[in-house]
Amino acid sequence: MNSKPLLQGALAVLTGVFLAVQAPIAQANIVPTKEMAAKNQADADRAKVQSFLDRADVSARLQTLGVDGVMAKKRVAALNDREAHLLAEKIDALPAGGNLNLSDSNLIVILLAAILLVLII
Repeated sequence: MNSKPLLQGALAVLTGVFLAVQAPIAQANIVPTKEMAAKNQADADRAKVQSFLDRADVSARLQTLGVDGVMAKKRVAALNDREAHLLAEKIDALPAGGNLNLSDSNLIVILLAAILLVLII
């Protein structure tokens, strides 16, 4: 008995099975520039607010207001894009060089605490 045709048949069946079960083909779609820019802007805004929370003076002020720093960072991550953008704009409007007056610093921290409290409720 010749096993060569049997081997060829088995190989053909296995090849067919492997081709039928292969991974789905990747699809590429066009993504609008505005959509990508908005996503990048939202990520940048969120990172700016997170880095603001990492500052020692802000962290200390949040603690005096009874807001846990770790919880605040989690809440910032949960902000929608508009809220993160508003906070980032406010941070950008602050004077450069850490030359904050008490009202600027308090305004930012109170605004941040208010948004975090709204997210908790």
